[in-house]
Amino acid sequence: MSTTTAPAEQKIVDEVPKQLYIGGEWRDGAKGTLAVEDPATGESLCEVADASTDDAKAALTAAVEAGPDWAAHAPRERGEILRRAFEAIVSRADDLALLMTLEMGKPLAESKAEIAYGAEFFRWFSEEAVRINGTYATNSNGQGRVLTMKQPVGPCLLITPWNFPLAMGTRKIGPAIAAGCTMVVKPAQQTPLSMLMLVKILEDSGLPSGVVNLITASSSGETMAPLIADGRLRKLSFTGSTEIGRKLMEQASENLLRLSMELGGNAPFIVFDDADVDAAVQGAMIAKMRNIGEACTSANRFHVADKVAEQFAEKLAEKMGALKVGRGTEDDVQVGPLIDDGQRSKVAQLVEDAIGRGAKAVVGGHARDGAGYFYDPTVLTDVPDDAKLLHEEIFGPVAPVKGFGDEDEAIAAANDTEYGLVAYVYTNDLKRALRVVERLETGMVGLNQGMVSNAGAPFGGIKQSGFGREGGSEGIEEYLETKYVAVNL
Repeated sequence: MSTTTAPAEQKIVDEVPKQLYIGGEWRDGAKGTLAVEDPATGESLCEVADASTDDAKAALTAAVEAGPDWAAHAPRERGEILRRAFEAIVSRADDLALLMTLEMGKPLAESKAEIAYGAEFFRWFSEEAVRINGTYATNSNGQGRVLTMKQPVGPCLLITPWNFPLAMGTRKIGPAIAAGCTMVVKPAQQTPLSMLMLVKILEDSGLPSGVVNLITASSSGETMAPLIADGRLRKLSFTGSTEIGRKLMEQASENLLRLSMELGGNAPFIVFDDADVDAAVQGAMIAKMRNIGEACTSANRFHVADKVAEQFAEKLAEKMGALKVGRGTEDDVQVGPLIDDGQRSKVAQLVEDAIGRGAKAVVGGHARDGAGYFYDPTVLTDVPDDAKLLHEEIFGPVAPVKGFGDEDEAIAAANDTEYGLVAYVYTNDLKRALRVVERLETGMVGLNQGMVSNAGAPFGGIKQSGFGREGGSEGIEEYLETKYVAVNL
């Protein structure tokens, strides 16, 4: 436990189950335990179970055995379980937010926002559970009928990242439960506590044994590989880096697993000269600084019309420089630590590379001394085309601003990336807005707003940002198979 942990913090950490959850039972991991670190101090918060490959296989077996009964479970009751879990999350929002801040670092206000966002997926999919429909139609030759039905895809493996410890879980678990699938959930090693609490909430909400099984492990690749190779598994859903996503796809190809991949991003933020600059700066603060910049949807590159680029950069730097940096549990803190020393080092290297190539730091540009993994909010101008941070995902509080001449140049610059998750566009010209959003090579666009996340909308990307959609009416389709029946009358 960290020496800086307050009694209220200690209480919520102590309340978290620290074991694996398999077949409705909490049990120790065969490999012992692994430490969970507070990124604001670098000290250990607690230890949780460390699973072996045998533990993982036991979790899959539990999911397989629970599958038939859960698939036959009344859709209304599946929805009611999700609804009860939604209400439980909302009622415990303050405790869950504190827990999230302790293990991930984001300020309490951001954690509370994630709790509200994550809970919405349970509410949304509680309503989708009773809207799984098929079709009945006359054959085109008039001699028979065409019947289609939707059925659960089967046992799923859900691998979630550290940056949104609860919401990335509810976004996968919600539609899986609603569709009638059973699952094994593997949270990130850095942030398992929020997921452990979420599974406890589902258990208390009446979810039958074996529907959700939770594995925490120090080696995700070693522990999950046997499950991906197991012929009983039918779907893999992964949120994380494109590099890891490619490896998982290769492994999944052996059994032709159904895949959902939400991978890396390199989001362009485009500001045209007719835009309201103040509104664009406000949107930029949301798009850049949500989650300390550690989000796949984070604005990574700011392409601003030459006419307003200097003004935009100055205003953005003023707001970025005024942000309070510190431990997320402290009052009025707006920027917490990055997740670990490796991530902070990557951010620092990208900034140093850009400055070494001629970029200028209008504000920030440095890691902070002392405990924790803090990096100052940073705005860079005069960023050259060959700077690495224009081509790589920054995942930190750094905003590079680069000018452009005309609409075609802006679109070409925005699309000049292997990624295609989200883009942001600010303009007051309706015709231009429609032209630009149609030409952008992304799965999502924020038009005159700095956030696109919405439980009722399909979240996902194209190109190297992955495939499949989470949320919206599309989200449950990822967990359903279509069966066609030819009917002879």
